[in-house]
Amino acid sequence: MAWLVLLCSAVLEAVWATALSASEGFTRLGPSILFAVATAASMAGLAYAMRRIPLATAYAVWVGVGASLTVGWAMLTGAEAFSWPKLALIAGIVACSAWLKALGARDAAAVPGDAAATPGATPPRPGDLQ
Repeated sequence: MAWLVLLCSAVLEAVWATALSASEGFTRLGPSILFAVATAASMAGLAYAMRRIPLATAYAVWVGVGASLTVGWAMLTGAEAFSWPKLALIAGIVACSAWLKALGARDAAAVPGDAAATPGATPPRPGDLQ
C-alpha cells in the first residue's frame, strides 16, 4: 500500500510542478489553487509512504518518478522539445526508481541478524557485541 501511495504522490508532484508553471508566479487563480492542493496531497502521501519505506528510497523514487512525469508531460504538450536521448534518460530514471523498489523488497525480506538473508555477511561469533 505504501508503494501505491508513493507513486500517487509522485504523480501529484508532476501535477503541482506543472500547475506552478501555469500559475505564472501565482498570478492565475486556478493553477495557483491546483498547485496548493496538489502540493499538500503530494506531501501527505510522501509522509504516509515514509512510514513503511526508508526515507532515502521514498524520496528518490518520489522525485525521480515525479520529475520524469513532469518532463514527459511537458514534451507531450510541446512545452519542452522532444528528443530520443532525453526520453532514454527519463526512462533510465524510471528504471532506477523501479530498481530501488526491488532492492527495498529484497531488504525487507531479509531478517536482521540472519547471515543467510544478507549476502556476504558473516554469522556473529560468540562474544561479539550485538
